Amino acid sequence: MSASRLEQLREDVRARAENRPGVYRMRGPSGEVLYVGKSVKVRTRLLSYFRAQRGEKGAEIIGHAHGVEWDYEPSEFAALLQEFRHIKRWRPPFNVQHKRDNSLCFIKLTREPVPRLLVVGHVINDGAEYFGPLRGRQGATAAVRAVSDLLELRDCSSDTPMRLADQIELFRLKEDPRCMRGQVGRCLSPCAGGCTRTEYLARVNQTRDFLNGVTDQPLTLLRERMSMASRRLQFEYAAELRDRAETLERVQAELLRIGQFVERLSFVYTVPGHDGEDRTYVIRRGSVRAESAAPRTPHERLALEATVSEVFERPEPAIIGLRAHEAQEVLLVARWFRLNPEELERTVPATAFAASAGGHPAAS
Repeated sequence: MSASRLEQLREDVRARAENRPGVYRMRGPSGEVLYVGKSVKVRTRLLSYFRAQRGEKGAEIIGHAHGVEWDYEPSEFAALLQEFRHIKRWRPPFNVQHKRDNSLCFIKLTREPVPRLLVVGHVINDGAEYFGPLRGRQGATAAVRAVSDLLELRDCSSDTPMRLADQIELFRLKEDPRCMRGQVGRCLSPCAGGCTRTEYLARVNQTRDFLNGVTDQPLTLLRERMSMASRRLQFEYAAELRDRAETLERVQAELLRIGQFVERLSFVYTVPGHDGEDRTYVIRRGSVRAESAAPRTPHERLALEATVSEVFERPEPAIIGLRAHEAQEVLLVARWFRLNPEELERTVPATAFAASAGGHPAAS
């Protein structure tokens, strides 16, 4: 960027920006969003870009910018949410926030006609179910392998042709397309007519139930095989099965802990705002379901109570699996309260609002 253009941007920030919480955007030559950021002091944060040294990230970002714009938010939490939403909307190339944390991974149940179980480093909006986040890709990978083998789910690539038994007449097989797992009985072989769609989806449901802590079916199968191996004096194989069972138990226990933590992130959260612009957020299972200006009159209080009741009385399955858009927001909200534990003192259980609204207890 030319020095004159840089100076123009700096003077614009100096003249107009205020030290209030907000979200800012750096735009490129065609108006495209290059970077989104937030700050509790927008003016100070923006001016820091013009002081960044060559080689620093700030200097690189401002060096590509042809425009800077910002919007004020009532609080840091409001700015955090808005930054997150902007990044999801525009996917700016310079943003690294809200992208994957290499120390975390998720177990993913794909949304395909014949689903697979995978370990991934981040979530995307593809309609799949994500279980986590988990620390330790090695343990998650071992758990996925064990569950896939025990329940005989496919692990082939997404473009592998599927020829289910109820479609077999449409696709006459000239040769056996089964992989090694299919040949040794560790896959139902939906690619070779080894099962119907209904039979395969029944195993998928068992997988989902296991990851949600509803069933121990894979562990039961492992223990039965372990017992049989011991009776046959196959002690090395029995030890291998024992290790698999311990891995599955650890992963399931960790998923259950995460689910319990997410359930606790269910409350009404009122945040003081700049110039008295307080806002109230209705949060259920770590996801912001509704937000509005904090009530100041009895009528506004009644409207909030009705909203809280509607959100918390809406039936939701008690599961650990999250859709992609939910997982990203839950991580964001969980991190906010982990870094700012004192903010939990501003929260109120949803039951308190539901009771005053009409005496109908709400499940939180």
